[in-house]
Amino acid sequence: MSKLAVVAFGGNALLRSKQKGTYKEQIDNVTNTCRSLINIVKQGYNLVIGHGNGPQVGNVMLQHEAGKQVFDLEPMPMDFCVSETQGSIGYLIEQGFRNVFAKENIQRNVVTLVTSVVVDKEDPMFINPTKPVGPYYSREEADEYAEATGSIFKEDPKGNGWRKVVASPKPLKVTNIEVVKQLADQGNVVVTVGGGGIPVVEENGMMRGVEAVIDKDLASALTASEIGADEFYILTDVPKVYINFKKENEKALDVITIAEAKQYLAEGHFTEGSMAPKVRAAIYYIEHGGHECIITEAGQLDNPACGTRIVK
Repeated sequence: MSKLAVVAFGGNALLRSKQKGTYKEQIDNVTNTCRSLINIVKQGYNLVIGHGNGPQVGNVMLQHEAGKQVFDLEPMPMDFCVSETQGSIGYLIEQGFRNVFAKENIQRNVVTLVTSVVVDKEDPMFINPTKPVGPYYSREEADEYAEATGSIFKEDPKGNGWRKVVASPKPLKVTNIEVVKQLADQGNVVVTVGGGGIPVVEENGMMRGVEAVIDKDLASALTASEIGADEFYILTDVPKVYINFKKENEKALDVITIAEAKQYLAEGHFTEGSMAPKVRAAIYYIEHGGHECIITEAGQLDNPACGTRIVK
């Protein structure tokens, strides 16, 4: 029986620092990341792929903003923007894998599922949204948009202007998770929970989208747990997790337990918006039946001992 791995594509798998996000940049980055996963495929693993969408969803919001100003087209809500990027990024990942598989003479199908993820409408993150999304505005523009749309804007701490902020609630349920597992067990590469999933809440058996973004690593961890993945990979832009990062006593971590990971989190070794969410996702996966989470850079996957391995 084939083993099953869930891989969360980090931001640099799609868009690297100082890039503008052109089609060529993104397809080249995605193809390189897909190529780095070939060894896992050749070892007989079935794959499920999650991915982020931060820069891409920001660009979609800019496009909607331009459409409003030029053509008076109504901007779409956040859940719709996430669904747009799920489709476009899923296409890039499908194309990357198909081209790599063709060169390697590997016969695998690749399928993208537009995936909603259920969150709690009473999640405390909705009370004080903090996740910045979309373009920067002046104070006057932010006030105008806030009055017109009811959105919340906060000033960027680096002085770049004002940005819309939304909640980042905890993912509770991945829709169609049984289909994800079935397709993966059949040997298909499945792309799901793109951008953390389309955020929805359930009310009286019905679903509706909400203005939120879900952490893609935590959504991928939930997916890995629900489908019984043997391994969970979180791809980022550094080869390992570090404590005392960029300090004289910096130390790369090879293998740590979830107890050690929690201790390092409490001590403030991992920054929010960077490594902390990844470590929390690893902890979630292990505490919910997972075996091993590997946090590393995609280019390191050729090394069987790559990355930082978080175990029980």
